[in-house]
Amino acid sequence: MTQSKQRTITLAITGASGAQYGLRLLQCLLAADCKVYLMISSAAEVVIRTETDLDLPRDIDEQQAFFSSLFEADEDQLQVLAKDDWFAAVASGSSSPSSMVICPASGGTLSAIAHGASNNLIERAADVALKERRKLIVVPRETPYSEIHLENMLKLTQMGVVVLPASPGFYMQPQTVEELIDFIVARILDQLGVTQELMPRWGED
Repeated sequence: MTQSKQRTITLAITGASGAQYGLRLLQCLLAADCKVYLMISSAAEVVIRTETDLDLPRDIDEQQAFFSSLFEADEDQLQVLAKDDWFAAVASGSSSPSSMVICPASGGTLSAIAHGASNNLIERAADVALKERRKLIVVPRETPYSEIHLENMLKLTQMGVVVLPASPGFYMQPQTVEELIDFIVARILDQLGVTQELMPRWGED
C-alpha cells in the first residue's frame, strides 16, 4: 500500500471566489488515491454554479455520486458530508483525519476559525484540527485584505495554521488559467506531503 493510499484528507470548499482551486485539489487528491471527506458550504455551492459549468446537484448523496463519477473515484474513496452531520469522523478528535484543507477559504470562515466558532461542520472540523494540533491549511482568495483579514490570518498562523493565499507565481511562464490553478494546488499538495507532478520544483529541469 502506498503512502498516499493511507492518507485521509478533509477538504472544505467555502464561499470565496476560486472554487476551481478546491475542485482541482479534489481531483488531484482522488487521483493520488487519498480518501477525502468533502464539505461544501451553501455559499460555495452558489460559487461553483456561478464560476463553473458544473451542474452541481443539491442533494448530498447526489453530490457524492456526481464527484465520484466526475473524478473517477474508487468506491468509498470520497464521502461528501452534510453541514450539520455532527456524527461525522471530522467532528471528533478521536477519529478525524490528520490533515485538513479549506480551499478556497472565505473571510467569514477565517474569522470563525480564528475565534473558535463551531456553527457548522466545516468550522467544527477546523476547530478539531486546531485543538488536536493537526495540519490545517487555509487558502484565502480575497483581495485586497482588510485589517480584519490580516489579523485573523496572523492569529491562525500563530496557532500553527498554514496560510497559503491563492497567489500563483509566474516564474514558470504559465500559458493558461489551468496552469495558474495548478501552481496553487501543487503547493497545497506539497504541504500535505502528497506526491505531485503538476509543477516542477525550482532548480529542476
